[in-house]
Amino acid sequence: MKLRFLGSIVLAVVLSATGAQVMGETVADTRAQVNLLNQQIQQLRSELVQTGAASGLPRESASALVRLDQLEAELRRLNNRVDVLTNDIDRVVRDASNRVGDIEFRLTELEGGDTSFVGEPELLGGGITRPQPRPVETNEASEPELQLTVTEQADFDAAVSAGENGEHARAVEMFDTFLATYPGGPLSNAAQYQRSESLAAMEDWQNAARSYLSAFSGDPQGGLAPRSLLGLGTSLAKLGQVHEACLTLDEVEIRYPDSGIEAEVTERKTSLSCP
Repeated sequence: MKLRFLGSIVLAVVLSATGAQVMGETVADTRAQVNLLNQQIQQLRSELVQTGAASGLPRESASALVRLDQLEAELRRLNNRVDVLTNDIDRVVRDASNRVGDIEFRLTELEGGDTSFVGEPELLGGGITRPQPRPVETNEASEPELQLTVTEQADFDAAVSAGENGEHARAVEMFDTFLATYPGGPLSNAAQYQRSESLAAMEDWQNAARSYLSAFSGDPQGGLAPRSLLGLGTSLAKLGQVHEACLTLDEVEIRYPDSGIEAEVTERKTSLSCP
């Protein structure tokens, strides 16, 4: 009877551990998919800004932007799946560890030992390794308040002022320095957009197009995203890629129907005789 009881508990523990192993393999597979998607997103971003054969920009910009959104959505889904599997494995490990602890307690009790010396069971395999927490997304209004420094704001304002005074070449240099000094800062996207504007003012359309594309891809949901796409469409038209320009302007209407620049987009499409 005693052996049968112990055998059933051990069997339950083995089954639980086996389940954890299978789920661990599932997590590994999912993490592999996440890594693959990350590589695809980075590759797609690179393709968007690489020099093409004719004008230095991809001929299917609108399709590429849609594909980028799809990849990012799939990446978010897989990240959520990893979190769920991690929690499931945690429960399995804890349940199996508790069963082992119960076995130790009962064996000590059956052997006439002092059960008060039986401590909390250690987690099987040392437990699970917790993933590093991902950065918490904050809204556009609160992020600058948390991260913006006085020096950063002053450098940004100086570069903007140079552009407003017509010193566009100097403004581009100042924004380049700003982006190198404060990478990923709260004003980085705005700096990239203002840099694009100065390049457009100098009619450097190829570099302006790349810069507008970087401004858009850096924050597709930000307040400057519609104007960045509008600037990209204008730059493509100036480079002679009218079809791609029309596709990009269509994206502005599809993605941001209430952007406040609908009239500008319509006017630009009309001037290009877009379908």
